[in-house]
Amino acid sequence: MRRLTLVLTIALAVLAFRAQTAPAPAPTVSSRGSAEITAYLEAAVARGDIPGVVALVTNRDRVIYHEAFGQRNEDKKLVMSKDTVFNIASMTKPVTSLAVMMLVEEGKLRLDDPASKYLPELAKLPVLTKVNLEAETYETRPATRPITIRHLLTHTSGIGYTFSDPGLAMVQRKTKAADLELPLVHEPGERWTYGASTRVLGDIIVKITGRPLDEYLTARVLKPLGMTDTAYAVPADKVDRVVTIHTRMGPRWIEQRRVDSPPVTVRGDGGLYSTAADYAMFMRLLLNEGAAGSTRLTMPATIRDMRRNQIGGLVVPPQPTANPGLSKPFPLGAGKDKWGLGFQLTTTASADSRSVGSYAWAGIYNTEFWVDPQKQIGATLLMQVLPFYDDKAIEILRGFEQRVYRALDSE
Repeated sequence: MRRLTLVLTIALAVLAFRAQTAPAPAPTVSSRGSAEITAYLEAAVARGDIPGVVALVTNRDRVIYHEAFGQRNEDKKLVMSKDTVFNIASMTKPVTSLAVMMLVEEGKLRLDDPASKYLPELAKLPVLTKVNLEAETYETRPATRPITIRHLLTHTSGIGYTFSDPGLAMVQRKTKAADLELPLVHEPGERWTYGASTRVLGDIIVKITGRPLDEYLTARVLKPLGMTDTAYAVPADKVDRVVTIHTRMGPRWIEQRRVDSPPVTVRGDGGLYSTAADYAMFMRLLLNEGAAGSTRLTMPATIRDMRRNQIGGLVVPPQPTANPGLSKPFPLGAGKDKWGLGFQLTTTASADSRSVGSYAWAGIYNTEFWVDPQKQIGATLLMQVLPFYDDKAIEILRGFEQRVYRALDSE
């Protein structure tokens, strides 16, 4: 009897353990919720709030919502399709950041290595100390500590962007210096500033591997994930799938005439073209903590580090603009959110929004994505309009997000 009791106790314990460790049911989008998302985006396009958009939601296994609305090319009267190709701009950054973390796993660099170990010219960058925009004068001094790989991944390097820093834009106008020759806007590690840090990481990948960045990312990340529509150069047979860019002029959208061959810019911080379905594969890799089916790109601990606060008591502050036609002030969550190794981290949430601990970023043409490890979903909303953080584009993003969370069911 005692033996039977012991066996039953062990069996119950095993079942309880399996119940605790088994993954939660994968979420899906209800039919009613799907209809609500579709109606919302259709109405936004019909009102002219946005010329066109592709929306997608995935769980860790498969796509659970994917629709396209509006025009891909008004001049040629081409409708938006699910396989439309977008310039995802700074949504390139997380891909580059993942590739860097793969090199860290392989022992080819360390997070606290000085970046000048690989690119010596970075040791010479001074720090801006005084900026007078009205007089167009500035002062600098030598930096007191080196930029590290960690600083570059967390945007605490002091490297800025001229489109979002009026002082840096003024310095470039006066000096004609290249972007990565400009002074740092603060000491490395002192605060968070959005800038070309991930471009430097791309250059470091090239230095370490001896391979062109596009070739390396394709071989190590894009091809293993099956992201066949993602590249820096759009092949001739896919050019007609590329969406045109629209620029807001008052209440109207003006379509930029698309050139036959979309421009090719190979950088760590931007330049990739992709589709919603392709980027879903990247989001699923993150949801599965480095695995894609039977393929594993990184260990789970690496993905967990990437989505963990890496800036301590610092926060992501509001970023101003020096070029309102290109970008309005950004991002959502400024003043509260943290940053990991390549992602903005959500620190506050409501019932119909992404969970605390979700991670995200965007591209300057108003392409957006987020991954929610609590709810086990990833979502992307792809538009192709300027300026970045256009009021209507952000309103549509928020409305889409709210409807996604209201629509979630468990399988």
